[in-house]
Amino acid sequence: LMSYEVVVVGAGVGGLTAAALLAARGVKVCLIERGSSAGGCVRALERSGHQFEPGAGLYASWQSDGIHERVFAELPVAPPEVREAAPSYSVRLPDSTDISVDGSDADFEARLKEFFPECADRAVSFYRNATLVGDAVCRAARNVPDLPHATRLQRLKLLTAEARVAPRILAGLKQTAAHYLQDTSPRFRRFVDAQLQIFAQRTSDECAYLYAAVALSVARRGMHAIRGGASALAELLIEAVIKSGGTVRFDTPALRLAYDSRGDAVGVTLLSGETVDASRAVISNLSVWDTYGKLVGLSRTPLPVRARLKELRGWGVYLLYISADEETLARLPAERILALTEWQEERQFDPEQCLLMFSAAPAWDARAPEGRRAVTVSTFTDAGQWFAFHEDEEEHERQDQTTLEMWWERLHAALPELGAGVEIIETATPRTFYEATRRKLGMVGGVGQSLDVFGSNSLTYRTTVPNLFMVGDTNFPGQGVAAVTHSALVVANAIAPPIR
Repeated sequence: LMSYEVVVVGAGVGGLTAAALLAARGVKVCLIERGSSAGGCVRALERSGHQFEPGAGLYASWQSDGIHERVFAELPVAPPEVREAAPSYSVRLPDSTDISVDGSDADFEARLKEFFPECADRAVSFYRNATLVGDAVCRAARNVPDLPHATRLQRLKLLTAEARVAPRILAGLKQTAAHYLQDTSPRFRRFVDAQLQIFAQRTSDECAYLYAAVALSVARRGMHAIRGGASALAELLIEAVIKSGGTVRFDTPALRLAYDSRGDAVGVTLLSGETVDASRAVISNLSVWDTYGKLVGLSRTPLPVRARLKELRGWGVYLLYISADEETLARLPAERILALTEWQEERQFDPEQCLLMFSAAPAWDARAPEGRRAVTVSTFTDAGQWFAFHEDEEEHERQDQTTLEMWWERLHAALPELGAGVEIIETATPRTFYEATRRKLGMVGGVGQSLDVFGSNSLTYRTTVPNLFMVGDTNFPGQGVAAVTHSALVVANAIAPPIR
């Protein structure tokens, strides 16, 4: 029987960050991970001399005084090398228009006027409002990281500090992004939809306006690339846990929570039969579905929670891992291109049919043999359909092959500059993610940020089980490495506040 103050289940970025912060604050921590390495969903894939990131490779909040600087200020290791990704990405529309989202406000607004003449003033005012509101919400979250549980006094202080923007924030609380796009053109709406789908897993019709504002303003303020990708961040966090005296155990699958007679979480029972005691808290870095479905167990999950988990949905991703030569990449307008392949006018936006993110490793960190670079193309897919009909592995391979052919054709149609300069190395399906992470249906990137999971409806770090907390992309504030890091800081502060 091993005893600790806190046991963390899962070595994704959330679990690693929470463990590293708590260990640095003197808490006796044990991190257990089912797999043989750290990183969870962000773990890189090594193939044929390439190292592929399982996503866009764009990271927010690495600016000074951002969330990462705050976390690393407490840790006994230096942060990874990051450089600004300029431009962070360019959006390519079906008419082959390329719109870069970075640069000064004046430059960006001139671009909006040039590319959307049919609603120029409306487009500019939409972005001005979103940037104003998004920046204010980010400042609020910086001052009160646990926003969903802010006291009335804290909320009052935040609104007073943002007096100029407060009316807009309050007006936007119960609105979707679509409400603010009413007088814009279908073309401009699709330009916004493409970005919201990537950053919020919801389009303007469903996405909570305040979340949309944050996502769009963060993209405007500049994103970064990490040397070695998010895998490098995961490795540093492991090092930090160990340097601070924490324990890390790989190849250690958790079975379920251990409870005391009152029903409080007091540790974790492993698949091996061993129990790891936790005198203060257990932190689950599993998704919200798996935290209840696996750790808590169905019999201890209240009916309202079960009903809510049934309603919640996340997307699956289908990834193409590609090797590209330098000459080919030089023909593209940017290293990262968010391509909308058709307008889908007069119908609901369906990202499965028309959206892809092309993301090349930066020139300064090629992650590939000489003269080539690692590229990840990310697309959305309904995760459930990868599990519904598969009697055998052959069926999965057939579906993988059909999907690959469809996206290969769309990729070349959307980015004709690629020509023969790219070759497919590997693909990843929701089944691949399920096998690697055991996340329900291999869904990654959290839950779509619609109004039913936003603001006061957020899934927070608190659970229905005393002493069990959650970190990760399915709870507040949402998807992406910065958001997951934020969720870890909130949990660490709840268990062992930093000494001021």
